[in-house]
Amino acid sequence: MNDTSPLSALGLRPTEEAAYRALVARTAATRDELATALGATPTEIDRALASLHGMGLATRSEGRHVAASPAIALTPLVTRRRDQLRRAELELATLAERYRTMAADRAAGDLVEVVTGVDVIGRRFGQVQAAATDEVQALATGKAVAVSRADNKAEDEGVRRGVRYRVVIARTVLEQEGGAADTARAVSSGEEVRVAQTVPIKLVIADRSVALLPISLEPSLPVAVIVHRSGLLDALQALFDAVWDRAWPLRLGVAGSLDEVPADDSLTPLDHQVLALLLTGLTDRAIASQLGLSMRTVQRRVQRMMELAGVQTRMQLGWHAAKAAWA
Repeated sequence: MNDTSPLSALGLRPTEEAAYRALVARTAATRDELATALGATPTEIDRALASLHGMGLATRSEGRHVAASPAIALTPLVTRRRDQLRRAELELATLAERYRTMAADRAAGDLVEVVTGVDVIGRRFGQVQAAATDEVQALATGKAVAVSRADNKAEDEGVRRGVRYRVVIARTVLEQEGGAADTARAVSSGEEVRVAQTVPIKLVIADRSVALLPISLEPSLPVAVIVHRSGLLDALQALFDAVWDRAWPLRLGVAGSLDEVPADDSLTPLDHQVLALLLTGLTDRAIASQLGLSMRTVQRRVQRMMELAGVQTRMQLGWHAAKAAWA
């Protein structure tokens, strides 16, 4: 006997439907006659007949079973099931709307996390970097929110693990006390650093999958957000790419002796440092302060580089430096 039946939607099992169809085809039938006709056991037919009687699809007359009129007996079942399906459809729409609402709330909560306080931001800043396995990209303004470059141990550890660091710093970072020295150490450790006149926001992105950026710089209660994979993260990635493309590559070597002059008239390590800072827009006074030199020494080094390049102005020196890959 088939496992499914056309009338199963009305609640009839296959044996029950078969017994009802057999009764409809006969004037009346006994249990044994139905069992023989359907190839079922008497117990199965007894169970099916009891169900048919209970649903009003069959009656008993003089020891025989008679089918009730399909139009009279089945129509109420069809109507009741249709009403049930309509109610189920309405409930489905309600549940679907509720699910969409809750899914949207869950998505927003999962994609953006708000963190407050210096300690919490500092800890999450380190965790974001520590989780990176491929690359960390960062934008650095001149003001530290929770962690200074000197205190950013996660950055040093990431570089040692082989994580690529690409960082754009604002020019004001180099003008701060110790800024050039800290940046020089970062470059010498293997980080790729570029300098921009201005950097719009502080930002760190790890493996292009999670980002952290401050949204409030109030010293009393700084607030930052952690952004996971989403359209917002894509926008932050695009922002970093745009700032990186416009920034000037910074190459700071280790300074040598102030009196060092190569025999082949090439640039000295100190010349490279002076030139790199000069090209970022720092004044002679700022360069001298950052490198621990006198103004006279800086100006002398710049003049020597202009003579080597065969140019008359500092603008021409910058053009020649880019062409000759001096910096």
